Amino acid sequence: MRLTRWPDLWGAANLLAMVLCIAPAFAQTQQQIDWCTNKGNAYSPDLRIIGCTAAIRSGRWSGPDVAWAFVGRCWAYTDNGNYDQAFADCNRAIELDPKSALAYNNRCWTYIGIGNYDQAIADCTRATELNPKNALAYDNRCLAYIEQGNHDRAIADCNQAIRLDPEFSTAYNNRCWARAVAGHELQAALTDCNEALQLSPDNAHYLNSRALVQLKLGAFDAAIADYSAAIAHNPEDAGSLYARGVAKLKKGDTAGGNADIAAAKAIRSDVDKVYAGYGVT
Repeated sequence: MRLTRWPDLWGAANLLAMVLCIAPAFAQTQQQIDWCTNKGNAYSPDLRIIGCTAAIRSGRWSGPDVAWAFVGRCWAYTDNGNYDQAFADCNRAIELDPKSALAYNNRCWTYIGIGNYDQAIADCTRATELNPKNALAYDNRCLAYIEQGNHDRAIADCNQAIRLDPEFSTAYNNRCWARAVAGHELQAALTDCNEALQLSPDNAHYLNSRALVQLKLGAFDAAIADYSAAIAHNPEDAGSLYARGVAKLKKGDTAGGNADIAAAKAIRSDVDKVYAGYGVT
């Protein structure tokens, strides 16, 4: 799964920010709000949950005015893999504010987490209806379509996300991945991955995507270099280990290739089937 950029939820907290500028005694509360809104994508899911819970329990907001905190906690629970709590929070946010595009978008992301791509697409579609300028919702729907194997629709959604936000690195990466898995427009895919890495250098997910493109282009040395860089970030990355092994075999490095493939299967036994679905054999 490709990670997406956290949207700013800051607008909902502007009033509190102004109050806190006047009342330094509430500095800790402001820090908790910062955790919940995760401005700049700077905080861990655990800190975000703490911050959002503090906001919800503070009593400073009620009704639709507190929905943003449930939205933020929904996202954090999803990133922690606590899907039941995430659904509860996103559902509550939608009950409080049925016009919250972010609530539908974050529930879309939660559905992607559990593999319910039809419902994810429905929620992201609702998010785009409520806010047609929501680049994140288009990107998340792009990812859901990728997981369904509907690469043309995925690419169309990533196109829209990039039109709305030309510096959206995840959208470039997801479009690269969609093109790479589909096995066509490989030069365009390479351009996309290069752009993603220019915007977010040394990102392991983006390196993995570009490596797949290089592998399909027959640029085995470049693929091995990118997979190795991804593995340096995460030695348990079964996909990168497996595909690097395939690239080594194609170069004639039987011992190195078999060693990588064995290491990958020790981490994830079905990794070969997963990558066969990406056209890597």
